[in-house]
Amino acid sequence: MRRRRDETATRVTYQVASWTLGYPDEALVGQVPVLRAALAEHPGVHPGLSGLVDHLDATPLDVLQTAYVDLFDLNRKHALHLSYWTDGDTRRRGEVLGRFKSAYRASGFLVDTGGELPDHLSMVLEFAAVADLAAGSELLLDFRPALELLRLALLDHGTPYAGALAAVCATLPGESPTDRRGAMALAGPPALEAVGLEPYDPRLLPVLDGTRG
Repeated sequence: MRRRRDETATRVTYQVASWTLGYPDEALVGQVPVLRAALAEHPGVHPGLSGLVDHLDATPLDVLQTAYVDLFDLNRKHALHLSYWTDGDTRRRGEVLGRFKSAYRASGFLVDTGGELPDHLSMVLEFAAVADLAAGSELLLDFRPALELLRLALLDHGTPYAGALAAVCATLPGESPTDRRGAMALAGPPALEAVGLEPYDPRLLPVLDGTRG
């Protein structure tokens, strides 16, 4: 019974995070009471997620939309595409994206990407919450370095969206690293294609500028 409760709380975390990390529109704002009620039923979920829901509820929609575009669409340091953090624009990225597609197909669920790349965090989270928790969690765990780097970047920016990443990372085993160096260490040695690249090369953990530890 305990395991089932934990799995339900994890699914709720992923579903709410998926919604709140999407582009804010009237549909999202309309779902805020539902999201808040779902979180209230699972008080063990990281409080950062409730904080983000409160922020979405209290902020005018036009302000939310402008801030979202500035934060995610116009700033690669907050990329929501998981493979971008680890593979940038290398040839290997196509292979990695294929892995996400394969996981979706293997689940037996019809996953509509809506023209979005399959590694978009909102899509991966919804897949884990609704279709296949085990397969989705495996993808999130394999891309733990990307999640932690994004969490730290959003935390540095001072945005409530950091709460969603903190909640997602809290569902994964082990403690979250406290700095970028620790997050990068989770990735292990670089892929062969990245060996020999300059530290500032955008194909090697492209959102890191090398100026902070």
